[in-house]
Amino acid sequence: MGAQSPFVSTDWLRENLSAPEVRVVDATWYLPNDARDARAEYAQRHIPGAVYFDLDRIADTTSDLPHMVAPPDVFADKVGELGIRDTNTIVIYDAPGLFSAARVWWNFHIMGAQNCFVLKGGLNRWMAEGHPVTNQPATPARVPFNARFADTKVINQAQIQTLLRTPDIREKFQFVDLRPSMRFAGLEEEPRPGVRSGYMPGSINLPYSDLIEGDQLCEPEQLLERIRAAGIDPEKPLIASCGSGVTAPILCLALAELGINAMHVYDGSWAEWAAQNDNPVLGADGNPVPAVAGATET
Repeated sequence: MGAQSPFVSTDWLRENLSAPEVRVVDATWYLPNDARDARAEYAQRHIPGAVYFDLDRIADTTSDLPHMVAPPDVFADKVGELGIRDTNTIVIYDAPGLFSAARVWWNFHIMGAQNCFVLKGGLNRWMAEGHPVTNQPATPARVPFNARFADTKVINQAQIQTLLRTPDIREKFQFVDLRPSMRFAGLEEEPRPGVRSGYMPGSINLPYSDLIEGDQLCEPEQLLERIRAAGIDPEKPLIASCGSGVTAPILCLALAELGINAMHVYDGSWAEWAAQNDNPVLGADGNPVPAVAGATET
């Protein structure tokens, strides 16, 4: 590991919770079929002083796709409203331990806040260890957030289409899909209507759950082993994607734990790609998956 870990421990946060430069962010987000309300849960109990980062509000709300990266001025406005400066030490957590926190960590990084971390074990571990929680809402004062947007890290559909037309693309870029293996293989339906299951030609499947043990990332040696076993060269450029862009940054976080800076994410991910009938999608047999009713043409 050649770089600083992107994680802080619960003990570190307990000791530094009242430090003036520390800001704590609850990034909990649930899939629609989980039937859970993350904001309501935050209101019931959160780490003292934590503010709630709403992935669907601090986003490009003009897009038909969910939680797309916000324009930098919008991000700066919404995050400044939460009392967070780009120079703060930002500690991000979610309730399960490691799910949506990685997406918010990535959001802050691509907006120029480099001193941000994920709480190892998340809220569940914090509570299990007996650290305090509260239902008192945070009341931060608005502060300026200077967004320095690394737009090259946010990959769009047109770029993916161009890359797929590039000869010998696998020698230049790796497309890594972090969806569950049954969805990648086209053997299980996608949760969103009008979206085909299957995979993008040339892509590699590494389910995000393979990178996690319990409520945290696997140990570095195991991470490296599982990444390589999937057919990924961690030293080669890659683009991460998933169902809708939430879990793809878990791979970025895992590589950061290994000292590797790999922050490219296809923001629209599968929700965008497979909803377009003229984007190629392959099934378990390697043959094209037929278009579905309700999908669109680009």
